[in-house]
Amino acid sequence: QVQLVESGGASVQSGRSLKLSCAASGDISRIVVWGWYRQAPGKQRELVISIKPDGEIYDVEQQEGRAARFVIYRDSVKNMLYLQMSDLKAEDTGVYFCNAAELRPYMTDYWGRGTQVTVTS
Repeated sequence: QVQLVESGGASVQSGRSLKLSCAASGDISRIVVWGWYRQAPGKQRELVISIKPDGEIYDVEQQEGRAARFVIYRDSVKNMLYLQMSDLKAEDTGVYFCNAAELRPYMTDYWGRGTQVTVTS
């Protein structure tokens, strides 16, 4: 079992930066990918960015050809996952969830409870 607790959400003005944190505990030895997801009001939860233990990053904005504004990184000593967000826009508003996925013994997704980010104009 893996437990995830997010923190750092806030209400910020557009153009500002914000850093989210996710504290992980439990057995994380089988985690194959860590990610941040966003659920905007009235919408489904969607991937923002992810990182594998080997450092490989999948950035949705970058994949879509847009300027990358978010940085994901881990502190493996502290078992922390971070999301550094810059140049925030109104469409970044939502609840941000930390996710950890493992494949063995079976595919399992672990989620935190989320932290609210509100971007105001």
